Parts: sequence; C-alpha cells; structure tokens
Amino acid sequence: MLDDTDRRLLRQMLATPDAAGTALAERVGLSPAALSRRIDRLRDQGVIRGIHAEINWPAMGYAVEVSLRIALDKTEPRAFDEFQAAAREVPEVAEIQTFLGRVDVRLLILARDMAHYQTIYRDRILTLPHIADIEALMQVATVKSDQALPI
Repeated sequence: MLDDTDRRLLRQMLATPDAAGTALAERVGLSPAALSRRIDRLRDQGVIRGIHAEINWPAMGYAVEVSLRIALDKTEPRAFDEFQAAAREVPEVAEIQTFLGRVDVRLLILARDMAHYQTIYRDRILTLPHIADIEALMQVATVKSDQALPI
C-alpha cells in the first residue's frame, strides 16, 4: 500500500524526472538514504518499472512515425506468438501492443523519411507471418503524451 510520502515521491518523479537524488529528497522531505530505500521498495513492488531517457526521435533523424494496425490470421494457433517474435526482430519497430477486437496488434514504426518507411514496410513488415489485414496511420502530431494520473 502506498502512503502519502510514496505518492508525493511519485508525483515529483513524474513532474521532474531528471531531478538529482538530493534535490528529489528535499522536495519529498526525506534524507537521500531514505529516498533511496523508498525507490528500491517501489521498484521491488513493481510500482516503478524503471527510469529511462525519453529520446526526441526527430532530432535523431527519424522524422516519420507510423502506427500499423494489424489483424492476424486467427485460424493459425501460433499466429500471435510467431508474429510477435518476428516483429521484435525489426529494429525500426519501436513498440508492439496487442488488443482484443478487430485489431490484434499495433506496431509503432520509426523511419528517417518516407522512402525509408517504404523500404521497411515492403521488406520487413509485409514479410511478417500471419498478417490478414494491415492499416497504416501516419502520425501528424502528438497532442498529449503524459502518463501522470492523479496519485
């Protein structure tokens, strides 16, 4: 169970993820050692899955982001497992999500430009196993990207 200090810590981590340990400890009202113990406990409990860098892909030369919604051939018992294993091998696949419903899988593809995307699509995506239908959605803008919920 989370207490008020845990919630305050999580709010601060979401608000300023690049805060140094000492500054974070001060904001939360803990000593650096107590802060470290709390973060370790929250990791052990699975509340904090990790701390990572958020990369600005366009600044790295990947200007095209495409979301592919894929329906798989559900008559094949191993379709999901085989598709996911093959999709993991495509370096430009940044994210794989599975769904219930008409769409089974969503792939997030990062490419340098449209020519690069077209090569990825033709040579790597269309060769993935068990695809029954595929729809491409090209991202125009990110309106909201925030994982912060009331804690």
